[in-house]
Amino acid sequence: MKKVLLTFAFTLISIFSFAQVDWAVDLMHSSVNFNIKHMGISFVQGRFDKFDGKAATKGNNLDNADLSFHVDVNTINTGVEMRDKHLKNADFFDAEKYPTMTFVTGSITKEKNNTYILKGKLTIKDVTKEISVPVTFGGVTKNQQGKEVMGIQTTFKINRLDYNIKYDPTGAGVAKDVDVNLYFELTKL
Repeated sequence: MKKVLLTFAFTLISIFSFAQVDWAVDLMHSSVNFNIKHMGISFVQGRFDKFDGKAATKGNNLDNADLSFHVDVNTINTGVEMRDKHLKNADFFDAEKYPTMTFVTGSITKEKNNTYILKGKLTIKDVTKEISVPVTFGGVTKNQQGKEVMGIQTTFKINRLDYNIKYDPTGAGVAKDVDVNLYFELTKL
């Protein structure tokens, strides 16, 4: 009888330790930002005001996590309305035809400390490319309402020409490389 109880206890512990935990992006504590060189001498910063995302983890870390994020291209915001309208047209994002950018994980590998390498597919316009990005895991804590929250962030570069954003292909006025900075706080569901 003792063996049966011990086996049952270990089985329950195993099930709970490998149970999937679902998380959703907390929009009030997250941001999707970018930075691009202009005229070779200065930078234009911007953000996207509407996005969502979710994660499924095997516990309170990113080991073997599945993540997906969606960005509403129509909410691009550089602080200059005329520029934002131009960025939404066919010269850049063609937001009417391609209203959403997406990222979905393929794999995640733990590096040292709280760093992971996230590989996945980034879709912008009509192009999907495999990318690898470093992710810093900020940890898990409880918010003011007592809910568990997780923090992650990443900074990486993409070449906009790889995604059919062909305006100024020389990169003389608008650089080819875009710095992307993502800060996400996710709430356990």
